[in-house]
Amino acid sequence: MNFIDFENVSFSYPPVEGDLDENGKQIVPSPVFEHFSGGFPGAFTSIIGPNGCGKSTLMLLASGRLIPSQGKVKLLGQNIASLEEEKRNLLASVIYQNMEFESSEKVENLLSFVYKNGELKANAKGIKTEDLFSEVVDKFELSSVMNHGLTEISKGENQRVLLAFSLLYGSAGIFMDEPLFAMEDRQKNSALKYLREYSEATKTPMFISMHELDLSRKYAEKVLLIYPNKDMSYGTPEEVMTNDDLEKAYGIPAAMLKHNEDMTREFLSHQSEAMSPKSK
Repeated sequence: MNFIDFENVSFSYPPVEGDLDENGKQIVPSPVFEHFSGGFPGAFTSIIGPNGCGKSTLMLLASGRLIPSQGKVKLLGQNIASLEEEKRNLLASVIYQNMEFESSEKVENLLSFVYKNGELKANAKGIKTEDLFSEVVDKFELSSVMNHGLTEISKGENQRVLLAFSLLYGSAGIFMDEPLFAMEDRQKNSALKYLREYSEATKTPMFISMHELDLSRKYAEKVLLIYPNKDMSYGTPEEVMTNDDLEKAYGIPAAMLKHNEDMTREFLSHQSEAMSPKSK
């Protein structure tokens, strides 16, 4: 059984009030997906593609945070739109792009609460849950911030807390939208290595949107490449991430992809600063 199944799914974002064209008419956003069908097994999967291709929308549809205007999305065979929130969260948790905590609660209190009250024991396979708390704190290098308030930590620290939170909560699958961009390179590699190991040991599917292609090559079990026209390629990094396919998807020569990554990271950082409660 696939972890995710899309059945004839169509989705468009609603018009933005006041967003008018040069003739004063309401601009209606184009559909992000139209009559899309496809299935994806549970794996440690990196989702890549140019900005605006639908990576975030695909994950939000898959996790039930967005509902298609047509068709069905199923997780483990269950129509996610028909599930109550508690059941939906049991199946899928989400780390949103630029997600931050607005609470002043201490990091240790938050992680302890979710560890004791989440779904870990219901879904845990292949791990000793009693050891996981200290292991996650160690692997994500959180010991030094455990007594800090959530609004006092840096963006990179916040991202590591979110990763720890998602594992300790224990949903059957985890969707992560650019969860690493503010971390140091060493921390990105350490986090992805542990996430891959955790995913394989516990049979927990993880779907991660990342703009740094080398990280996908190094750590992903499977890669989903989305093209601007919504065509998709799915397979191992070696199968999917050829220079020809990447050039076709991103619309630039392979030699310029690293520069494109740097620009994306800079954009995400500026967006994060603008959205942060600390900047308001």
